[in-house]
Amino acid sequence: MSEYRIERVGRLMQEKLGALIVEGKIKDPRVDSFLSVTRVEVSRDLSYADVYVSSFKSPEGLKQGVLGLQNAAGFIQSQLAGQIRLRQTPRLRFIEDAGIREGFDLIKKIEQINRHEDLSHNEGQ
Repeated sequence: MSEYRIERVGRLMQEKLGALIVEGKIKDPRVDSFLSVTRVEVSRDLSYADVYVSSFKSPEGLKQGVLGLQNAAGFIQSQLAGQIRLRQTPRLRFIEDAGIREGFDLIKKIEQINRHEDLSHNEGQ
């Protein structure tokens, strides 16, 4: 299958998975709308897809959310099969992606540095 088509399938799966999470269709209590699908990497033969999930919540909350998604993988796969026309729907593997959390932490650190510099600058006047 062409690289372009595989990427397109991955983006479409990412969009549909995100919608399932946001709309609350996954009933596992560990899965909440704070989870975000950051990317989906589909194998060349479409046999599996690695789904990277992130959250700005605690690392433990992300871990529990990923476990909830993995637990609901069969349901999610069947939902995707009904929405995406493929000969075979890839098996889903959910992976923690700390990217969003790390981004929030970085922004907080920058804001703290800026506040500290503002205070230092104001004291010098």
